[in-house]
Amino acid sequence: MVAYALAIAAAVGVVALTALVYRMTGRGEDDRQPDGPSAGHAGAMLSALFLLVFAIAVIVPWTTADAARQNAQAESQAAVDAYWAAAALPGTAPGLVRAGLRDYVTFVVGDEWPAMEQGRMHPVGTERLDALRARVAAIATDDDDAKDAKDAVLDHVAAVSAARSQRAADAAATPPPGLLLLTILTGIVVIVFPFLAGARPRGMALAPLVAMAALLGFGTYLTWDISHVFAGPLAVGPDAFKAALQEFARIGGGV
Repeated sequence: MVAYALAIAAAVGVVALTALVYRMTGRGEDDRQPDGPSAGHAGAMLSALFLLVFAIAVIVPWTTADAARQNAQAESQAAVDAYWAAAALPGTAPGLVRAGLRDYVTFVVGDEWPAMEQGRMHPVGTERLDALRARVAAIATDDDDAKDAKDAVLDHVAAVSAARSQRAADAAATPPPGLLLLTILTGIVVIVFPFLAGARPRGMALAPLVAMAALLGFGTYLTWDISHVFAGPLAVGPDAFKAALQEFARIGGGV
């Protein structure tokens, strides 16, 4: 924070020093008009700065949500692959492993997803996945085919676990610190800049300014509303896991 304050102070100091030097040397001429070169240059730069910050505030959540959606698909697909591979396990293991997979995915859809809307994972989900992995690891295998099936299921469960860890990171992901605040500040400055420059818009001249302020307000609120991956307009839903449950039912003949 101190570094940011020093950077701002240094930039302001450059402007003050330059203005002082030009005044002392008598170079240039006074610029007091709202539409003068100083106001025009500052207005253009402020608008460009707001657009840059606004673009970052929109693109970062958008790309994060897209990555989270792909990761959810990868996790659910790994669960389906494990469900398929469990069929080759010996004895009663297929039913037990498949029941564990159904319980885990059902829990993710019904209980964990609402928690992720608050930016956190449900600890029970990790416990269920760990219990499933331990259950598979404890399966006794008497031949190479059974061992290969067990290894395949363990590999798929490991893929589910890895994707789950990434989902936890996605749930806690937020835009860079200060980005939303900078978006608000630059938006406010852009709105009030004509007044700061000395203009006094009246009558119909206020109409475009009001329209711009309304749109900037909406856009700024949008950057806040989409800042979380699993909540808001860009929220990633549990569609991939619901599809996995349907696939489980299809593979197991409705069981």
